[in-house]
Amino acid sequence: MSSAIQIHAGKTAFAHLEKHGLQAQDVAVIPAAAGGPKGLILQGIDQWLFGEWLPAAPRERSLIGASIGSWRMAAASCADPVAAFQRLADLYCEQSYPEKPSANDVTKEIQSLLRAFIGGYEREIVQQPLHRLHLMTNRGRGALNAPNSEAKAKLGFVAATFANLASRSRLAKHLDRVVIGDARDPLFWLKAKFDSFETQFCALGVDNLAPALLASGTLPLIMEPVKNIPHTPAGTYWDGGIIDYHLALPYSRLPEKNVRGNSELVLYPHFTDHIVPGWLDKSLPWRRAHAGQDRHWLDNVIMVSPSKDFLRSLPRGKLPDRKDFFYYGTNHQQRMTAWRTAIAESARMRDELIAFITKPDMQKVQTLNF
Repeated sequence: MSSAIQIHAGKTAFAHLEKHGLQAQDVAVIPAAAGGPKGLILQGIDQWLFGEWLPAAPRERSLIGASIGSWRMAAASCADPVAAFQRLADLYCEQSYPEKPSANDVTKEIQSLLRAFIGGYEREIVQQPLHRLHLMTNRGRGALNAPNSEAKAKLGFVAATFANLASRSRLAKHLDRVVIGDARDPLFWLKAKFDSFETQFCALGVDNLAPALLASGTLPLIMEPVKNIPHTPAGTYWDGGIIDYHLALPYSRLPEKNVRGNSELVLYPHFTDHIVPGWLDKSLPWRRAHAGQDRHWLDNVIMVSPSKDFLRSLPRGKLPDRKDFFYYGTNHQQRMTAWRTAIAESARMRDELIAFITKPDMQKVQTLNF
């Protein structure tokens, strides 16, 4: 029977797996990519990781997410993560829109989703004893700082798109990275400057959790931007995935071991087998995290993703994605059924990961250099 998952590992992580296998006490960081409905395919893995495997080896861990990834990591930080992931998946599947929704329509729907998702759970998410939650957002600069109309916002993103096409560093003139996260986490490996973007770190609290999650998932031009989040710099906030789509971050700055002697590995459940730095890089195949001078950033990363055979077995032979809203139109029930079928199939990915952890087989691990 064909495998449901692929496992890729950077050179340091590969050597560790050969010698020690994958143990929960060695997982220090878990990234969660932007990507909308695609993230639903990780439900089976998410519920097992945060509901069973990681709690059996308690330690401080940094959880870093953008867009849907930030919502997943908020679910992971709930006192009952299994129930929280189920709640998130149910609410996400149940979104419904008119045939041609306005930005206000989409914004209201997402605000309602987030209220139902985290309402009453804010304190336990922010004060989780061991998880250190960090939410990626983007703050506009120049024309994107405070556009007073949709037309001006469009012009701002057109300019940003052409700047990014020339080089990722030029996008930094249009957007700043703002990380709203757990102040208990020193996060030394991320706070030292590592790219062209101005990055600010702001404290996550009960009063700014909801707007931070909303901002992290605010799709440009499809939703209304978020303004003036408490405890953050004033300005206009957009989807965290624009700069950090798949979270191509300098993970190799983590120390090899912590003070307790545990390794400091990055476990990355991902919905695809490659890492795209920014949302505007999706159509630029030469923009991959492994392709540049910073490829060593992924040395300590173990990435688990669905196999091509698994994807072919899903409804329409692919992951759930935003295009499904257009494909199914106002036939919301048909889309919900397709998405729920895909989510149910994610149990196969979970079971294969459990089998690998229980009995490691290095023939199933590929090097993270694509």
